[in-house]
Amino acid sequence: MRKNFIDNLRWICVLILIPYHTFMVYNNFGESFYIKGADITFAGIFIGICWPWLMPLMFLIAGTSSAYALKKRTTKEYAGERVSRLLIPLLFGILLLVPLQTYFAEVYHNGYTGGYFQQYILFFTKPTDLSGYNGGFTPAHLWFILYLFIISMFALPLMGWYEKSEKKLRIEKITLPVLIALFIIPVFSQIILDIEGKSVGEYLTYFLFGYFLISNDVIQEKLGKYRFLLLGLALPGMAVYIIWGRAIEDFNFIPYELLYSFYAWTTILAILGLGKRYLNFTNRAAGYLSEASFSIYIFHQQWVVITAFFAILFVDGLILQILIVIAASYIFTFINYEIFKRLKFTGFMFGIKTKREKNI
Repeated sequence: MRKNFIDNLRWICVLILIPYHTFMVYNNFGESFYIKGADITFAGIFIGICWPWLMPLMFLIAGTSSAYALKKRTTKEYAGERVSRLLIPLLFGILLLVPLQTYFAEVYHNGYTGGYFQQYILFFTKPTDLSGYNGGFTPAHLWFILYLFIISMFALPLMGWYEKSEKKLRIEKITLPVLIALFIIPVFSQIILDIEGKSVGEYLTYFLFGYFLISNDVIQEKLGKYRFLLLGLALPGMAVYIIWGRAIEDFNFIPYELLYSFYAWTTILAILGLGKRYLNFTNRAAGYLSEASFSIYIFHQQWVVITAFFAILFVDGLILQILIVIAASYIFTFINYEIFKRLKFTGFMFGIKTKREKNI
């Protein structure tokens, strides 16, 4: 049976990214962005609330989905799908979409006056910290797809072996306290290949949590049953993290990492439990958003950057700017998707399934 709540949580996470990246434009914690507006406290709080769990949850959902995919696909078929659905869109995205963002970054931050295609030279030759916030090469938000491809292929031999193995882990025997205590693992795994605060080891951990743990029906039922208990753990963790997190980090790095991981993991478990209880449905809108979620992820940030550039330039009032950027980004992202899904070559370039593929 298809786990509709997993599909629904995926597209909800993706939709959150439009206000998330809009608030990055207005963040107050000193980080630049492709376009940087005024510092707004609420923007920093929103990002602080979401960052610890949002991307880990997306990797966890990817791991859970991989467990279901390997029930009906061979490892070779799974690998081929990873290439067509992740690697190819990643390459075309870096070539065609990301330079749009760095072009506006060059204009906004550096007063660049050259042509758009001239900027390609800067994109591939300018020294950069890989963020691309001030121009230069970057995978931008497509880092998630890059990491997911690497992690999927790295984990595939293990997943393929496990699928064929007659001996299975007794995942259903894991108690709730033990499940909660697993927050300690990302504390240590995050030191593995940590690139600009994005750790391959940490996200691999969440991917494997999804594959081995969350794909298990008994664990899902347990999370649904104890959803409010988990929420009761996550909310105080969030409050402590937001209010005193910086002070704790300055005092001692280890307590901060423990707090960060505890907040992230209990929030993920609470969201999964609530999703299991309240989001395990499908309808026309949910089906459409589930189908479109990957494309929305690929296309959304370029529209946030473009609309933020013009909103800051021509619109007075911060609240009005933010509302315009969020609304326009949603509208243009969906228009982008609707156009590209109707063209065979853009469907191939950005991993959009054809009608025939949706029925497989």
